[in-house]
Amino acid sequence: MTAEIRIQQDDFDLSGEIRRLTEGRADVGGVVSFTGYCRDEGGALSALELEHYPGMAEEEIARICTEAEERWALKGLTVIHRYGKILPGEQIVLVVAASTHRRAAFEAAEFVMDFLKSRAPFWKKEHDVDGNEGSWVSARDEDEAALDRWD
Repeated sequence: MTAEIRIQQDDFDLSGEIRRLTEGRADVGGVVSFTGYCRDEGGALSALELEHYPGMAEEEIARICTEAEERWALKGLTVIHRYGKILPGEQIVLVVAASTHRRAAFEAAEFVMDFLKSRAPFWKKEHDVDGNEGSWVSARDEDEAALDRWD
C-alpha cells in the first residue's frame, strides 16, 4: 500500500476521500479521519498563510506515512495539506487511515498527525484582523512532546 499524499491550495472533500479509500474494499473494517481547521484565535486572526518547500514537504510526509504503514496494518492512508492563505473556519489538513480493525486506524491517524505537526516543513504566518501582517508561528513545546510517546 502506498499513501496518497497531496499538498494543494484547493480545499478537500472528506467524504470523497473516505469513499476513495473504501469503495469496493470489503477488507476495510474502520476508517479514522482527522481534519484540522484554521482558528480565529479569539477574533484576532483574519487568515493563516502557509508556505512549504515543494518536494521537500512531500518527501517528509512520505517518510512519516511509510513509518505508519510499517507500524500498523493499514488498508489505506491519505494525507492532504493545504498551503496559501487560509481563513478562519477553513480546512487546513486531512489525515484518513483505513484498516481492518479500528485500533490500527486510530493509532496510525494520530501518529501521522503528531509527526506532521512537528516534522513536515510548513511555515505559518498569522495575519491579524487589524490588517497587520503578523509573525511567523513558532513550534510549540507540546507538539514536540507528543512525539515522545511514539518511541
